[in-house]
Amino acid sequence: MIATLSARRLALLAAATSAVLLIAALMFQAAGYKPCELCILQRWPHLAAVIVGAIILFSGFRRGWALLGMLAAAAAAAIALYHAGVELHWWPGPAACSGGLGDIGAVSASDLVDRIRSSQVVRCDQPALLIFGLSMAAWNALASAGLTVLWGLSATRAGR
Repeated sequence: MIATLSARRLALLAAATSAVLLIAALMFQAAGYKPCELCILQRWPHLAAVIVGAIILFSGFRRGWALLGMLAAAAAAAIALYHAGVELHWWPGPAACSGGLGDIGAVSASDLVDRIRSSQVVRCDQPALLIFGLSMAAWNALASAGLTVLWGLSATRAGR
């Protein structure tokens, strides 16, 4: 099926898939799965891809738009891969959502209490949900990598 789609339709399919991923994230949030800082960050590139898709839908296809969509999808994949690595403890995550309080030896007790009170509750290094053994960040990394390919195919077909 993908082999027969035009460059414009591939781009619109990729943008629509980003929209579906955003809606799914909001549905999980509405169901009680609170997003961490990295979860929220992963949504922005998908929103950018949806906006690029809307531009293509209303103003026409241009190869540059497809390349921009590909860049957005690649950014979503990179952030999601980073987040999945944080969850698997392959590398440290941001101190604000991975349990760190920074340089606690150099602050007063009252400043430390203020940091604890203002720290986020949702941790980036603990998956909220595993689906078939993969976290939502890992699934987003896979989906976003696939979207990067779709956008790339769209840009490639634009020259034909």
